[in-house]
Amino acid sequence: MNKFILTLTTFICITAFSFAQTTTPSTATVKGSVIDSANNQPLGYVTIALVDATTNQPVKSTFSKDDGTFILTGLAEKSYKLALVNVGYAGKTITLTDLKGVKDVGRLFISAASGQLKEVTVSAVRPLMKREVDRIAFDVQADPENKVLTVLDMMRKVPLLSVDATDQIKLQGNTNFKILINGKPSALIAKSPSDVFRAMPASNIEKIEVITTPPAKYDAEGLAGIINIITKKNIDQGYNGSINTRYSNLWGPGVNLNLTYKKGKFGLGGYAGYNKRNNLTTDYSNLNNNFKEDGTPISTLNQNGNRTNSGNNTYASTELSYEADSLNLFTGSFEYYKGNNYSDAMQFSNLESTDASRRNAYRSFNNSDNTYRGLSAGLDYQLGFKKNKEQTLTASYKYNSNKNIQFNDISFTERVRYTQPNYQQFNNSGANEHTAQLDYVQPFKKLNLEAGAKAIFRNNFSDSRNDTLTANTNAYVTDARQSQVFDYQQNVYSVYNSYQYKFNDKWVAKGGLRLEHTTVNANNVVDQKYSNLIPSLSIQRSFTSSSLNLGYTDRIQRPGIWQLNPFVNSQNPQFIEVGNPNLRPVVNHSVELTYSNFKKGSFNFGVNYKFANNTVESITTINTATAVSVSTYDNVGSNKRLGADLNINYPFTSKLNFNLNSQLVHVWLKGYVNGVLYNAKGYQGHSFGGLSYKFDNGYRLGANVDFDSRYVLLQGRDNYWLGYSASASKEFWNKKATISVYANTPFQKFRTIDNTIRTPTSYQLTLNNQYARAINISFNYKFGSLGGELKKSKRSISNDDVSGGGRN
Repeated sequence: MNKFILTLTTFICITAFSFAQTTTPSTATVKGSVIDSANNQPLGYVTIALVDATTNQPVKSTFSKDDGTFILTGLAEKSYKLALVNVGYAGKTITLTDLKGVKDVGRLFISAASGQLKEVTVSAVRPLMKREVDRIAFDVQADPENKVLTVLDMMRKVPLLSVDATDQIKLQGNTNFKILINGKPSALIAKSPSDVFRAMPASNIEKIEVITTPPAKYDAEGLAGIINIITKKNIDQGYNGSINTRYSNLWGPGVNLNLTYKKGKFGLGGYAGYNKRNNLTTDYSNLNNNFKEDGTPISTLNQNGNRTNSGNNTYASTELSYEADSLNLFTGSFEYYKGNNYSDAMQFSNLESTDASRRNAYRSFNNSDNTYRGLSAGLDYQLGFKKNKEQTLTASYKYNSNKNIQFNDISFTERVRYTQPNYQQFNNSGANEHTAQLDYVQPFKKLNLEAGAKAIFRNNFSDSRNDTLTANTNAYVTDARQSQVFDYQQNVYSVYNSYQYKFNDKWVAKGGLRLEHTTVNANNVVDQKYSNLIPSLSIQRSFTSSSLNLGYTDRIQRPGIWQLNPFVNSQNPQFIEVGNPNLRPVVNHSVELTYSNFKKGSFNFGVNYKFANNTVESITTINTATAVSVSTYDNVGSNKRLGADLNINYPFTSKLNFNLNSQLVHVWLKGYVNGVLYNAKGYQGHSFGGLSYKFDNGYRLGANVDFDSRYVLLQGRDNYWLGYSASASKEFWNKKATISVYANTPFQKFRTIDNTIRTPTSYQLTLNNQYARAINISFNYKFGSLGGELKKSKRSISNDDVSGGGRN
């Protein structure tokens, strides 16, 4: 029977809703209808699969119609096994002996599966979305475009996620969240996840989890929640892998290798990739109008220029496991990332002022070299118990290190009353982190208990200096006033206790508490100590093919090095950016209610309300006389959000599929900046929808439309954008190889990204042109044998407690 199920699973996977069958014509036919045994109603979109009874080789498959009926024709006259598979229902198999002529199997009754909605092993009927008690999981491998799209493009389809025109990832419209790889922090995405996900093919990924009510075992940071990326690891004994090569007119050439190996008790899995970005030149402009409170003009700054960007990314990730015996498991992980970003910018700046002595103009050149390196390594030991295999004790250690080396060389020509000397900026910043963790899991009949303790020792550092060119010696001399060493030590100690209780087949609840104590010391000046008790509660009510989920949690936002670093970034001397080492943590409260239905495709609709005081906001102060603006972060905001999310994946037919991912949020945001109260409110949201069609001969077509609105900021609004894309792919070599073409906004070469900032005495507008048209060509090849799954620890370290800055 197991062999039959394995063969059936393989068969349904490769058919992927339908395929062209070439057999010798015959008169044998099978027909019938599928009925829900509970309400005696017909069931549509049930997978009907036929397998040779002697060889267990797949023959044909189809779906039941809306009235429950199905028919399979053109069959050889022999014996078969007929299988019925549907999400939320128990499978059914019947034997057809010596099939001849027309065989009417009549009304076949199937009953709802007991327990919660579970992910079935047949990937063709596995829903794209799976709703668990505290999260939504998007099955990337169930999406046929996983061989065409990058991970970043695939995220546009994931419920609650969106990607804007600047490739910034957002969760429910918020950029304050954490991204984990296989439940752990990763050096790959510590600095710039968009760069990595843009270079990585979606075929690397098994599924993407969106956790908006994280249980107590997770660190309490990430105001909007957690995005957990689960990579592929599907092998038992032997090896398998894939290689993906691609070229983009914007992002250049890239290659990715995925490999998994298992021999005896030892297993290894991982991936590595490289991407070289093309030189891209775009224009930009900055406008800064300054006036008195009565509207009388003071000064106007106009800047126009262009910049050329290029770079490359190298990334690698591997996991090793050694199963000493059935009770002792050792696993290790290693990750590495290096990214180089190069930029050459030229701009002309002109300042007009009512004060003639302040008028100036100049042309500037900025050569920038930014290198980021990330490294992480971890070790887990999992101890099992003889009485209960699900009872485990796990001890973990992880080391994370990242470094960002920034160099800016700024020079000026065509000066008109502008005396700023040429200068160079150096900034060496980063963080080193050590983490120790202990987790215990004790399952009972209906209750699952989790408990643990954790300690994080984190040292953030920055060593920056500013060298100016002296006229007398024509040499660069360090300016002590603009040079500093910043050391920020943060330690987090935490304990947690979590319970999941299954009342019956319909009700499940999961709740817990996490206590965190944080100590902060910055340059022996900033000294903070605070404790937080974080509750989390999730309740799920399951129905035959749907569920209703209610969740509540508190989340903490601790500032990270990118927000804290006092390094004064003056690549553009009129637009300065600087961090704030005095930032304090923020506590966010969130409640959400979600309804999910998987009877036909999948349907998810949820409403949520979030609120926080003292939020960290990006603020800008503008000197009206000199038109110099300084942007930093501060705890000034009071933020309330009421939102609704809708996600639909619906198969119109076995070949034509529709998906929609959208969100609408009303935001109330207010805060004081330099004694001025800003009160911003309004609607924001996004929508991503598409159609895909599979042909019988291995071809597949897809088309998508993406809209992202302007988002509410404390002092202004950012850009909106509309995008569209199309894809085509062809499978060959027995479905081991795929060639694909992906075109994003093919009829528009550039799009303009605009941002506005308004104060009582200033109006600032920035315009950046970006390439819109992107054409990607890729080739993917799979090799090796398939089997089970690489053994790994059930618990491991996931430091999701620090924010990375960016837009709130």
